[in-house]
Amino acid sequence: MTEVISAVYEKGILRPLQSLNLRERQKVRIQVIAEDATEDEGADAIRILVAAGLMHPKPKGKLPPDPVPAEERQRLADLMGHAPGKPLSEIILEERGDL
Repeated sequence: MTEVISAVYEKGILRPLQSLNLRERQKVRIQVIAEDATEDEGADAIRILVAAGLMHPKPKGKLPPDPVPAEERQRLADLMGHAPGKPLSEIILEERGDL
């Protein structure tokens, strides 16, 4: 059984805010996520991926400057936006038979 509940931490004890369908003295596993935490789910996902070795952590300190200036990036985006033919997303949908 997996259930997400709210609880209050008081004097060293977590007190659920609703009744639980558990036997007396039944052991459970608890994941604590503070409701007033400022991190978003994306940050949690990145932390999990880094811990699993599926992603490298961001380097600490000052990041190097972007090798492509914003103006050049915009120019290339405009140029690619006017490329002939169908957008790749439309081609993929046609191949899957979704259109």
